[in-house]
Amino acid sequence: MSRTRIVRWLRVLLPLLALALLSTMFLFSRESDVESRIPYAEVDAQAAARENRIVAPEYSGVTGDGAQLTLRAAQAAPGATGGVAGDVALDWQRPDGLRADLTAPQGGLTDGAVRLEGGVRMTTSSGWQLDAPRIDAQTGSAIIEAQEGVAADAPFGRITAGRMRLAPGPDGDDAAILNFSDGVRLIYQP
Repeated sequence: MSRTRIVRWLRVLLPLLALALLSTMFLFSRESDVESRIPYAEVDAQAAARENRIVAPEYSGVTGDGAQLTLRAAQAAPGATGGVAGDVALDWQRPDGLRADLTAPQGGLTDGAVRLEGGVRMTTSSGWQLDAPRIDAQTGSAIIEAQEGVAADAPFGRITAGRMRLAPGPDGDDAAILNFSDGVRLIYQP
């Protein structure tokens, strides 16, 4: 067989083979259920129209002494003294590199402070993990306070106290000081 003859046969057979493959693909394909693959939001549209709320709000800022803070929530609504939010996360970072990540079931932004409440967990980049019923973070200065009791797991043990304050040092230098007061109890674990 000559080369020209092979090319002529292939020009006829290859398109027929492709047509056969496509036809079997369409004839034996399964029926697709398009409805089950389209995602629908499970939202009551009338209730959402009645309520004043924002979904996934985010607030970012820098304090007067250079700490960066970002507040995120699953949802927020206006309150009597400010906003009220649910599933709140606060990312706070000082200029010296100290970072604190706070999470709480609820919180809000009022009078120049971020208030987290309902069981707050704070984790710092230096290895501390604190739990408190309520924590306030100032938006004008790099200060975080817990005034209703706190329990902390430190790299060297466990601390419980009535109050906690994370603030810049008294000299105004870049170092942050974590101060516990009001009935401090330390369990040292070397």
